[in-house]
Amino acid sequence: MKTLAVEFPLTQVCQVLGLSRSGYYAWLKRKPSQRQRADDQLLPLIVEVHAAARKTYGSPRVTQALKKQNHRCGRHRIARLMRHHGLRGLQKRAFRPRTTDSDHPLPVAPNRLKERVAPREPNQVWVSDITYIATAQGWLYLAAVMDLCSRKIVGWATADHLKTSLVQEALERALSRRRPPAGLLHHSDRGCQYASADYRQLLQNHQMLASMSAAGNCYDNASMESFFSTLKTELIHRQPWLTHAEVNGALFDYVETFYNRRRLHSALDYQSPAEFEEQRPWKN
Repeated sequence: MKTLAVEFPLTQVCQVLGLSRSGYYAWLKRKPSQRQRADDQLLPLIVEVHAAARKTYGSPRVTQALKKQNHRCGRHRIARLMRHHGLRGLQKRAFRPRTTDSDHPLPVAPNRLKERVAPREPNQVWVSDITYIATAQGWLYLAAVMDLCSRKIVGWATADHLKTSLVQEALERALSRRRPPAGLLHHSDRGCQYASADYRQLLQNHQMLASMSAAGNCYDNASMESFFSTLKTELIHRQPWLTHAEVNGALFDYVETFYNRRRLHSALDYQSPAEFEEQRPWKN
């Protein structure tokens, strides 16, 4: 109403809204309610968290982020304020199963992942997969390796081809970064890159145990599929991409700066992968 009173004569505004001039002035003098004061204090904090999260967080993650800053507030209040001020999180598209064509003569490993309990420490189970990114320069292919315990992306690589060297480079980067003990379980789909002799030899050289999804069942690799879906929602699908170099720079920033170090993960009790690894008992 204050805005209307600036733009139009006060008498006209009061007539349209069915108010008296005295009622308007009484409203101006009225002190904000306790709830309004609390909302006014909370809103800048919400805006700050939302911006720091690259405008990707909805109310659940904003709530958890504020709790980490010792601001106690209900999710419904935060959701109300975000909705009222047009602050929205990004919604992932529905998960659509995708399986790699496994119609090749190469040997495949059994599905050992389904026989194991969920890993309790990092470097017990890694999962790997490939996804595709469209650019004006042509397709760019991303291979990634995730630690299944912490959901951290421990290695990744990109190329303009789907040769075995792409997935080898991603795994070699993970090995260089983590130096895992012997016996780590490596799970992937049955794609020819992962079933190739060169890749199997790389696993053997580092005493890693191979595991592959059952034929036609990509849900065994759901954590990696979920990461790719998040990546595309929060980064790739937000703008068109011209060159591979442009995508590579954005991927480095997203994976290494945001996803691994700062993005709160619901499966990790709203901790980032790096925070989860730092605070676990195995660090002692």
